[in-house]
Amino acid sequence: MIKTLTKSIREYKKHAILTPIFMCGEVSMETMIPFIMALLIDSLQSQNTKDLLMYGGILICIAFLSLFFGCMSARQAADASCGFAKNLRHDMFHKVMNFSFSDVDTFSTSSLVTRMTTDVTNLQNAFGMMIRMAVRVPLMFLFSIIMGCRINWKLTMIFIVIVPFLAFSILMISRKVRGIFKRIFKKYDALNNSVQENVSAIRVVKGFVREDYEIEKFKARSEEVRNDFTVAEKWLAAFNPLMTFFMDVAMILLMYFGAKIIISTGNNPVPELTTGQLSSLTGYGIQILSALMMLGMVFVMITMAGEAGNRVCEVLEYEPTLDVNPDGVTEVLNGDVKFDHVSFKYSEGAKKNALEDINLDVKSGETIGIIGGTGSSKSTLIQLISRLYDVTEGAVYVGGKDVREYNLKALRDQVAVVLQKNILFAGTINENMRWGKKDATQEEIIAACKAACADEFISGFPDKYETFIEQGGTNVSGGQKQRLCIARALLKNPKVLILDDSTSAVDTRTDALIRKSFKEMIPGTTKFIIAQRVSSVEDADKIIVLDGGRIVEAGTSEELIAKKGIYAEIYETQTKGKEA
Repeated sequence: MIKTLTKSIREYKKHAILTPIFMCGEVSMETMIPFIMALLIDSLQSQNTKDLLMYGGILICIAFLSLFFGCMSARQAADASCGFAKNLRHDMFHKVMNFSFSDVDTFSTSSLVTRMTTDVTNLQNAFGMMIRMAVRVPLMFLFSIIMGCRINWKLTMIFIVIVPFLAFSILMISRKVRGIFKRIFKKYDALNNSVQENVSAIRVVKGFVREDYEIEKFKARSEEVRNDFTVAEKWLAAFNPLMTFFMDVAMILLMYFGAKIIISTGNNPVPELTTGQLSSLTGYGIQILSALMMLGMVFVMITMAGEAGNRVCEVLEYEPTLDVNPDGVTEVLNGDVKFDHVSFKYSEGAKKNALEDINLDVKSGETIGIIGGTGSSKSTLIQLISRLYDVTEGAVYVGGKDVREYNLKALRDQVAVVLQKNILFAGTINENMRWGKKDATQEEIIAACKAACADEFISGFPDKYETFIEQGGTNVSGGQKQRLCIARALLKNPKVLILDDSTSAVDTRTDALIRKSFKEMIPGTTKFIIAQRVSSVEDADKIIVLDGGRIVEAGTSEELIAKKGIYAEIYETQTKGKEA
């Protein structure tokens, strides 16, 4: 895990190295302060003005040096930790962008969001603390013990004896809260999943008047997180009183035995101890116990960050199921598509294939209609062409080559897919269109929009092609969104165009106009049209009917009607009202 995470430090290594260096300077200065204070107090008792001024001046210089080193250490730590978090999010996002659909399904969207936000923030805080405190704590402890032993090793033993008890208490509490934090992160995923579902499906929630139910469900999950955090905080709250107790015990013992020594020796430093030295020992004792208190904080932070780090590393170390094949074939010769005994299931543990023994041969430029009932795996079939998923058995060929032989980017550049769920991004219409072709001219954009029958409503907007589209396309209708997505796909001038029920929200007249423009604008492009309406596919060169993941019928509309099978039944159901 450590090796994986440290790769994200990169250009911030200098800051990460300078942080402990400056911290060494700060600790050195801080451990000098009690020693100089002892000399200052003793000079006060001897009423030596010259020594008083000298030690006072030294003390001020040391304090300013300590402040300088501390500020520089904090600044470098901030740069290092924030830079580390930035790189970590970048690396995770880059990894997720290479995930296939099945990879995203493995983690879930809400879990990925939690890992890239909450988990990375915990790692950022832990990293910033560790590069400072991981140096400060052991050095402060070591220097204070050495300086204390130089003054009076017997009294310093008070702190050395107390340390194991305090360290044991810290360890026990840290182990206790670790399991709690592990549960919390999983419940965070469930909480975020609830938020995501409700925001994305807000129309459904309101349409079925389920607001109260969803609010109660969210409150229940939020309460689970609160309960676990409360238990963890109760354990962590024991740190401060525990530290205070041990510190008070150590101070009482130090003052008691120290005062006895001073009284018995008449404040004589030669045999034993002076008042100034006792004050110095008190300062070192506070530093020793404060170092242990900081150690406790580091343990807590590491405990939280440990589980967060595991979750982040799961993403960074995950090997995508799809090989992008960077050295693969980069040119798709034509739009020929062939399914050769293809079977597919979504996971290895699935008992039944989603697709079973699919055989299909499509020539470049043909239009293939795909129809079938809900759950017949129509969308699954076409997702194999652009390698959104990989086949379980058999092979899919595009342009005469197995899709797995292509460079993945090159393949998807030539296979345009308009998915069932249409997505537009925040930005102008022109900016959304250039997702299809980043250097597209305005004339090309207008031509594609005319082919998709989108120009007619775009021209009605005051800003026309510079009209701003809200995130998710919330300021345009479903039919407008579909037409914009089709236009975006047409801009790629692909070898294969796939429409996954992408004209369901437009009227039959517009649907017919779009299909007519396909014949005129992209006659050489192979077109796959998934539809629920028979009218959307009846003029296709071939229609295939899927049922239970198998091709049960194939042919032209007239041939399938004559067979009086599933297609004929759908055709009759959808057209008998018109005939009447």
